[in-house]
Amino acid sequence: MNLYPIETGFFKLDGGAMFGVVPKPLWSKMHPPDERNACTWAMRCLLVETGGHLILIDNGIGDKQDAKFFSHYDLHGDDTLDKSLAKHGFTRNDITDVFLTHLHFDHCGGSIRWNSKRDGFEPAFPKATYWSNEHHWQWATQPNAREKASFLMDNILPIKESGQLKFVNTKSPNDPNNPHYRPEYLRDVFPGIDVLLVNGHTDAMMIPHLHAKGRTVVYMADLLPSVHHIPVAWVMAYDTRPLLTMNEKKNFLDRAAAQKFVLFLEHDPNNQCCTVEATEKGVRLQRTIRLDEL
Repeated sequence: MNLYPIETGFFKLDGGAMFGVVPKPLWSKMHPPDERNACTWAMRCLLVETGGHLILIDNGIGDKQDAKFFSHYDLHGDDTLDKSLAKHGFTRNDITDVFLTHLHFDHCGGSIRWNSKRDGFEPAFPKATYWSNEHHWQWATQPNAREKASFLMDNILPIKESGQLKFVNTKSPNDPNNPHYRPEYLRDVFPGIDVLLVNGHTDAMMIPHLHAKGRTVVYMADLLPSVHHIPVAWVMAYDTRPLLTMNEKKNFLDRAAAQKFVLFLEHDPNNQCCTVEATEKGVRLQRTIRLDEL
């Protein structure tokens, strides 16, 4: 298995929203906000070469929304998805699978692009199968009032209309509707890739666990946006169920420390990956590393 970080640029989100009830004097030391109280975050995707598949996990915010939309998020930086793919010798046409951890716009916006006439949309990865799961798809396409602004139908519905959408099998007991549900791994979703379902941030978000180079590398999506979200109480105000996020994060971090997982960070502006360790104060950052150091 080969892993390649795919940088798609930076954007800004409100610091208070990113750190929830954590007081600004604490989080602002680590993420200094601008005059609008917004902090810079990465949109870091992961390209996985395994078992005859070339899998892109998430794909950033895309470029098809209007200027007013993008003005809220201050996109910046020199990296783009195409430049990052080219750096590793690939193009969009090489992607066999697009794996979407969840369907918030900063994770799936690059799935769909304008067609050549700019009178409609088309898949941005013409030869790829797009992967979600049925429960999260229903959650996103029939959105609640809290998440409606994060689920943009222009990013989502054209995937199904293209005929390129498939669902990961999440049979009971992995079904969040099951009263006996517990977070469990979906085994071998792809060769060498297991998936953990979590429900605190949004329903049925998928966290890929990649078994590569003798280590388990976990693509953290929004379960752990940055190294500064490692303390259990540091959760985002964007989470639909923050208490559940705290429980899911604690359970995961305990395993991550015990099994020496490498955590790949989608939104950390400065750090690609980290490891964690158990301390008297709970699980804490051990060290930050780059993916190519594995």
